Amino acid sequence: MVELKELNRRIARIEARNARVESDKAWETSWTRRALLFAFTYVAVGAFFQATRVSEPWLNAIVWAVVFVLSTLTLPFFKEQWLARRKQKN
Repeated sequence: MVELKELNRRIARIEARNARVESDKAWETSWTRRALLFAFTYVAVGAFFQATRVSEPWLNAIVWAVVFVLSTLTLPFFKEQWLARRKQKN
């Protein structure tokens, strides 16, 4: 009987972990995350450009924010390629 309780406890922990992993995966691909990355990058770069007296800092910051978000959008592709190569080696 003790073994059955332990198995049920282990299954519950695995299911909880799977739910967390699925939530993390959903967050990583969400448009909310992408919009926040853009906004935070834009504000940080814009403030830096303004502090360093770059001409038209807020207009120029758009370029860097777009570049950063685009770079994060390509990461899943490269991750899949890396995982596929790693799987082939094993």
